[in-house]
Amino acid sequence: MESDTYKKLLAVARGDEPADLVLKNARVVDVLSGRILRGDVAVFAGRIAGVGEYQGQLSEDLEGAFLAPGLIDAHVHLESSMVRPAEYARAVAPRGTTTVISDPHEIANVAGLAGIDYMLAASEGIPLEVMVNLPSCVPASELSSSGARLEVRDLLGYLGHPRVLGLAEFMDVRGAVAGEGRALEKLLAFRGRPIDGHAPGVRGKTLAAYAAAGPWADHEAVSPEEALEKVAAGLYVFLREGTAARNLQDLLPAVSAATAPRMAFCSDDRHPPELLAEGHVDHMLRLAVAAGTPAVLALRMATLSAAEAFGLRDRGALAPGRWADMVAFSDLRDFRAEAVWFRGQKVAAGGRALFDSAAPPPEGAVLNSVRADADALDLRVAAKPGLLRVIVVHPGQLISDEERLQPLIKDGLALADPRRDLAKMAVVERHSGASGYALGFVKGLGLERGAIAGSVGHDSHNLTVAGMDDASMYTALRAVIEAGGGYAAALGGEVLGLVPLPIAGLISDQPIELVRRQMDDLLRAVREGLGARSRDPFMQLAFLPLEVIPHLKLTDKGLVDVDKGKLVDLWV
Repeated sequence: MESDTYKKLLAVARGDEPADLVLKNARVVDVLSGRILRGDVAVFAGRIAGVGEYQGQLSEDLEGAFLAPGLIDAHVHLESSMVRPAEYARAVAPRGTTTVISDPHEIANVAGLAGIDYMLAASEGIPLEVMVNLPSCVPASELSSSGARLEVRDLLGYLGHPRVLGLAEFMDVRGAVAGEGRALEKLLAFRGRPIDGHAPGVRGKTLAAYAAAGPWADHEAVSPEEALEKVAAGLYVFLREGTAARNLQDLLPAVSAATAPRMAFCSDDRHPPELLAEGHVDHMLRLAVAAGTPAVLALRMATLSAAEAFGLRDRGALAPGRWADMVAFSDLRDFRAEAVWFRGQKVAAGGRALFDSAAPPPEGAVLNSVRADADALDLRVAAKPGLLRVIVVHPGQLISDEERLQPLIKDGLALADPRRDLAKMAVVERHSGASGYALGFVKGLGLERGAIAGSVGHDSHNLTVAGMDDASMYTALRAVIEAGGGYAAALGGEVLGLVPLPIAGLISDQPIELVRRQMDDLLRAVREGLGARSRDPFMQLAFLPLEVIPHLKLTDKGLVDVDKGKLVDLWV
């Protein structure tokens, strides 16, 4: 802030000069003290000058509505919204979100530095502050093939960017705990800056070593006991409510007046249907309060706790000198944003954005990123003596288990078995054009017939397909490849539904409402045409290749025993 502007802000705070804007007759939610104060909020140059009695050049009477700080998502991959950042802002800003802590490692795994550059440029100048933690693990491990490889020297050049905070979720738990070369180099380079964590199921002495290595936070806890142990280890714990992973309500018993300052909300990965129908951080607030969390405490977690987790002392509370990011609402127990201000400018009212989402078109490495040949694949699995190692998925969880099953065998081939909810799957490398692939089986996707495929496959984002017959699997794969990326469902030779994602195979160039309709149509086709029982099997499909989430996964290189960190044979 320039000196003259700073002096004028002080004059407004003293009451000597009029504010740019005064929101009058508000019930101000003071998340710093836990109180609700009646008064006016004065805004100057996009910042809060004071709370009390003020006069301004413009004023708006809130008529007793509650006024809280803008909501903060503590960890999100914008790419999972399947839309450009400006479209994402149009979806979440009207719900009260004014800041997100973004990790662009999805697009970085596809396009490397060009992917990070695209996300920074595409999120510039929108009425939503997209703060960035730099991808820490590209690729996530050596057990999959990604489109890029980023080392410390590639990341350090971004540290001067005003919206870059630190290092994103550090998934190499094994390397961090052991103090291994590549992991240690990154952790030491970002020491003193925010380092986000990623430690599913990590507890005991392993957790002690992981916390000592440098990560500040974790969003992978699945039980109150795990969450409290991580808080005691010095980590911030983020309660996640995404599309695939929904851990918030399981973790709420760990929330108290003592732990709330170390806990915040995050969405991680959330699709357009959930963003538009359920909501964003506002949805998490409603869930928490409905489950018995005091409303002001929940609001602290959605604002100040998230800001403090990343050292953002310029937001998170309605206090002098902080950004005037604010949300007005009428009901503490059923949070619904009625008006939203970003840097003192009203950007949403009545649940609708007051801005458009115009943005320059993408170009370069983030386009034409799906390079694979479905005809080069042989999806047949020759039967061998013994049992199949099968991935078992669970609703609302990213963790998958291993089960050993007697396969259905016909003509010397191991086949999918709809009666046991056992689908065949393949992961196909899509970055180099070599089309390397591996085959496996998955139980729990809930398909009765046909196949689904996608170019979203965390974190390397190779092509993933699962189905009950090879013909449908080929059809779904071809549809995704021809679209330049996306999600598809097929039955035999017919494509039943398609959501094109031409930007890095992850993001649409269309409005979020259209993407939602496309996704709704696709999910309807999957339910009606393929008999799917899962609410969103595509989100489950997208995490089947993520070789850093326990316990059994499939990458383009083969089946991965995540606990042992090595490839294992399909046959036992």
